[in-house]
Amino acid sequence: MKKIAEHAKVEGLDVVLTEGGQHTKVVVGDRRTVVPRHNEVNEITAKQILKQIGVTP
Repeated sequence: MKKIAEHAKVEGLDVVLTEGGQHTKVVVGDRRTVVPRHNEVNEITAKQILKQIGVTP
């Protein structure tokens, strides 16, 4: 979530978070994704979430 917030700040976009059952829905500009609310998210899932939001490594 920290990287998503930093990306949005750099791009000048708003971040909208909506809490669901076990996931958080994230909207950054016109892109949206869901982030699981677990203690740890595996690396592959984290990379895909960042890719969906438009964060380049």
